Amino acid sequence: MAGLIEAIEIKRKMFFEFEGAPYHCLDVDVSKPTARGGQTLVRVKMRNLLTRAVFDKTFKAGEKFAEPDLDVIPASYLYSDGDSYYFMDQNSFETLMLSADTLGDDRQFLTDNLLVQIQRYNGNPIGVMFPPHVELTVASCEPGVRGDTASGGVTKAATLETGLEIRVPLFIKEGEKVKVHTETREFAGRA
Repeated sequence: MAGLIEAIEIKRKMFFEFEGAPYHCLDVDVSKPTARGGQTLVRVKMRNLLTRAVFDKTFKAGEKFAEPDLDVIPASYLYSDGDSYYFMDQNSFETLMLSADTLGDDRQFLTDNLLVQIQRYNGNPIGVMFPPHVELTVASCEPGVRGDTASGGVTKAATLETGLEIRVPLFIKEGEKVKVHTETREFAGRA
């Protein structure tokens, strides 16, 4: 039996179960009472790992939550048939399938053989955790215009090989590999 987690113990990036579903804590704020007899409240910004919905919820400090039956397995991206995305478990060499709806916009980070972590809840794959950066090739971008740098930090739009659109510095050209932050979807440097 998994242990119980008190609301006051919930930290950022922690996983817990609430109302029969697994959640990921994105941010947490503890408000201590100013008057005697006041209750300590824990405000949690959390993501439902099954529906991907994000919302805020306030709990009393003493409320308890179960640890979810979550496991994370290393996998590599194989291919997509349009509606489904296939990954290979690096330990058992099984093929795991995730739907396009489950991946959402994150599917724009997927390139052949990209190593990721697949989250499984009760043995079923429910999501993908990406490395901090992915390397993608610039498929198209407008040329940088001389004289555009007066204000400094000037960027231009670029479309990457997977269809992801980001802002890149003027010196980046088509065909170059760039690093992209998977959390912020921003340019992180040349690859």
